[in-house]
Amino acid sequence: MHGILSASAGQEQLLTELLVTHAKMPVLIGELISVEIWKHKIFPVLCRLQDFKPRSTFPIYVVLHHEASIINLLETVFFYKEICESAEDSILDLIDYCHRKLTLLAARSTKAQAVTSAELRAEHLASPSSMQELQKQAEMMEFEISLKALSVLRFITDQVDSLPLSALTRMLNTHNLPCLLVELVEHCPWSCWEAGKLKKFENGTWHVVPPEDQVKMTKLDGQVWLALLNLLLSPECQHKYRFDGFNKSQLLKLRAFLTDVLIDQLPNLVEMQRFLSYLAVTEPAPPKKDLILEQVPVIRDHILKKNSGKWEAIAKHQVKHAFSLTEEELKLQARRWAQTYSLDMMEALAPDKPRCRVCGVEAAKRCSRCRNEWYCTRACQVQHWQKHKPACNLMAEVSRSVDDL
Repeated sequence: MHGILSASAGQEQLLTELLVTHAKMPVLIGELISVEIWKHKIFPVLCRLQDFKPRSTFPIYVVLHHEASIINLLETVFFYKEICESAEDSILDLIDYCHRKLTLLAARSTKAQAVTSAELRAEHLASPSSMQELQKQAEMMEFEISLKALSVLRFITDQVDSLPLSALTRMLNTHNLPCLLVELVEHCPWSCWEAGKLKKFENGTWHVVPPEDQVKMTKLDGQVWLALLNLLLSPECQHKYRFDGFNKSQLLKLRAFLTDVLIDQLPNLVEMQRFLSYLAVTEPAPPKKDLILEQVPVIRDHILKKNSGKWEAIAKHQVKHAFSLTEEELKLQARRWAQTYSLDMMEALAPDKPRCRVCGVEAAKRCSRCRNEWYCTRACQVQHWQKHKPACNLMAEVSRSVDDL
């Protein structure tokens, strides 16, 4: 969280140096994959346990959110070449991770696209019977994590010249990422039609797109096209990729999307257009077979093999020792979380400036008692006081309880 905050404040160069100097990239990638495995192996078991009724599900939510925090940090720092190089052999595990996320993204249905945070109420997470709501929250996070993985993969493809040979082979032949990216261009899971209106997912929410902006390229669209440019136009990649009948037919589907409007927004796509025109009338040479030994990712396989058949036992152990906290332990955890996830920190990460609770204009003042509501003037604060008073009293009481711990 602090790393993301530092990067958002323009200090990402310092953060990058720290991560490289202390060799933390393999550690972060290992953490990312560990949480992913926990989410798919342990979390479902927790949800199935009939006698598991925690006082609060927030400790479980923190574990789920840890994956989102790490992928956000990686998206921020992988822009730098030295970060990609410092990942060393763990870059193979990260490539596999991104492939799994993009596969899930390509398989999303239209119904699943409509899930938004507005459907999920924060108060449900404090309820002992909120495991079902927590599952919905995890589903929503999975979509956003997959979009972040797309950005990370694009930054990895920016460095194809400095990647190990096994990384290129894994991206091009093992996972056939170019064809997977074509699927994303075709189906565009961050865009959907609802009630006759086009909606696109940007900055964590779904927005209705005005008719005049419907052909405008979003950041996510750009990431897919840039990744395709890196993977298809690099001479090293062209020598390694199998342009067989299936792959060729999939890639040629891109020609239908390369309109003049799109090329005006990303002029580099002219080179893609030329390449596809050449591909349509030629038979490229088969890839060079000069790799005898190939590195394989080890982090995920090691964790899965080490804990095979133990997932239910691990879940029950965690229920007993990590997620069934006493009231005193919950209070201690609440104090730690209050220090980590402070309002000031969360607001610094928010993309939009606060708005007045009454009139909706940008606000510079907020309630000094609960520090939860914003106002543009004292007149708006006074006008809203009768409605705000009960919530303000409750928030102030909670803050005092935490401070008294």
